[in-house]
Amino acid sequence: MPIKSYMDNSNKPFKTKNQKLLIIDSHALLHRAFHALPALTNSKGEPINAIYGFASILIKILAEIKPDYLVACFDLPKPTLRHNKFPEYKAKRPKVHPDLIKQFILIRRLLKNLDIPILEKEGYEADDAIGTVITQMEAKHSDIENIVLTGDLDTLQLINGRTKILTPRHGLSESVLYDERKLKERFDGISPAQVIEFKGLKGDPSDNIPGVPGVGEKTALKLVKKFGTLEKIYQALEDEETLKKLKEEKLLGLNLISKLKENKDLAFFSRELSTIYRDVPINFNLKDAIWQPDYRQIEDALLDFGFRSLVKRFTLLLEGKEIPKFRKIEKKQEEKPRKAIVEKSKQSKLF
Repeated sequence: MPIKSYMDNSNKPFKTKNQKLLIIDSHALLHRAFHALPALTNSKGEPINAIYGFASILIKILAEIKPDYLVACFDLPKPTLRHNKFPEYKAKRPKVHPDLIKQFILIRRLLKNLDIPILEKEGYEADDAIGTVITQMEAKHSDIENIVLTGDLDTLQLINGRTKILTPRHGLSESVLYDERKLKERFDGISPAQVIEFKGLKGDPSDNIPGVPGVGEKTALKLVKKFGTLEKIYQALEDEETLKKLKEEKLLGLNLISKLKENKDLAFFSRELSTIYRDVPINFNLKDAIWQPDYRQIEDALLDFGFRSLVKRFTLLLEGKEIPKFRKIEKKQEEKPRKAIVEKSKQSKLF
């Protein structure tokens, strides 16, 4: 079946003004897909609901942004540098479901069959690999736009003029593209660089990053908007005239001042834990990330998991036709997940 490719005969993307690199936060996206879909198994008895959701959202995003390059970043199960600094890091997260653990292994098979390179490094998280790729792209390929596909918002600090964050919401049915303007709308005017200042104050319960006890989102945003950085906040707390003025303006009360002063070290430590590394020793070569769709290869990769309906969706994508929209998964299905063999007739009920 002849399918029009994004590539020319030289095996390189056409030189266009709007080339794009899609960076997949594989762990976060797979986790989001697992909790968005009811339990599914294929004919081999393998759990594949997360992989099915992962592949489905990837097809949707490929249709929307048409990337020229693709790379997938992964977390590894061993402790990271953050765990070495703070053993309680992510300690409150619930135990990962065994069926999801199996799919962390299986997803690599899908990505390998799609010729999407994988980046990971022991001691670091996927976010750190993503931050490093973006830093390298800025230095070597500043004309290419970076789009990070992720299931969480930790990477918002990486946004700049050439980098955007794309995250699914409402399960997998919709997505939001965060640029600097969208970030300011969502977080009351703060910049990407100030995301870590915000987390230093508020913390991050999902990662068990403490922040300053008693400082919530509203107060943290207010302080960051007023002062910009933790350094400037604490400089103000040490200046009697400034402090007096802030008290008169009712920006800082005695209770808040006390909390901030008592937990100064904790605020700076929380900011450190929240900061994405951008110098991970990984080997990223843009040429390896060239995305050149091959119909038969993609068909085989999808059918390996029994995803017949996704083959049809991808065919429509490559032919430039509109693909069906996701259907909302009812709450009842999420509460009472069902197992099913992934066949065409059953897949069509999911989206």
